[in-house]
Amino acid sequence: MIDLYNVNAPHNIWIAIITAYLLGIVHGITPDEHTWPITFSYSVGSYSSKKGFLIGLSFSLAFTFQRAIASELAYLSLIKFITIPIVNHIVYVIVGIAMMLGGFYIFKYKDMFHIHFGKIDTSHHKEAILGHQLDDSHEKISIKMAMIHGFIAGWGFGAFAIIIYTILAPSMPNAYLGWVPGFMFGIGTTTVQALIGLSFGSLAKAINLPPNVSKTIARLTAARTLLFGGLLFSIVGIIKLINPKALEFSIKTPLKIHNLHELDIGFFLVIIIVIGIGLSSMIYETIKYKKLINDKSLH
Repeated sequence: MIDLYNVNAPHNIWIAIITAYLLGIVHGITPDEHTWPITFSYSVGSYSSKKGFLIGLSFSLAFTFQRAIASELAYLSLIKFITIPIVNHIVYVIVGIAMMLGGFYIFKYKDMFHIHFGKIDTSHHKEAILGHQLDDSHEKISIKMAMIHGFIAGWGFGAFAIIIYTILAPSMPNAYLGWVPGFMFGIGTTTVQALIGLSFGSLAKAINLPPNVSKTIARLTAARTLLFGGLLFSIVGIIKLINPKALEFSIKTPLKIHNLHELDIGFFLVIIIVIGIGLSSMIYETIKYKKLINDKSLH
């Protein structure tokens, strides 16, 4: 029987492969700071279930490619450097910077993000949202951007990576198959993340607003999530680089599931970024738009 929480070195190659795939599915389902915030941001901003699916798929396939490389390196005992805590802290900073750059890129839409000098007209931003017409000839939410993030994020190190690199990869019979556990783990993650991307991609349409408004709110949500989420990532990484023991806490739960048994800083980053920044931004802009419409109808 396969135990996905206490994984031991399997004697059967097929058990190792199945275990890696199932671990990938668990990784994709559970809140993980290296997958959910990025999948959410790009998928919501795509304003399309199809594009959201493709973004979730491309992000995870790039992640899969990285995990396959790392798995092969683990088999060859060439990846011990990644277990050094400072490497994970550096990855946090790099992922954060990449997210912020993505956020600024999306924010390049006219009237979406700019600095005010002097008095601010309270209706200014609402009018910009209402009147803004998006130029769909140049998509801001890029599959290539998601793939770059997927490859970078894959170098993050946690419980799942430890299992793949120290137990499953070394159990392969030869170097020709050393990459397989990482690849199958990535495919398991891809299976879930593509479906999550599809769901997030259609989320903006569910708020039932005029298409141009919904699309603008979706892109604004994506930009804020990437920008402020990336800032949080970088801050956490820098804090841990300065003081490795900082933010070292965990809340234990009775669930014997990786990412859910011990709730650490990674879990709370997911909650803050996806719900605190992403979903709350979408809800806030939706309420603001509807209030503006009601105010206009009263006049």
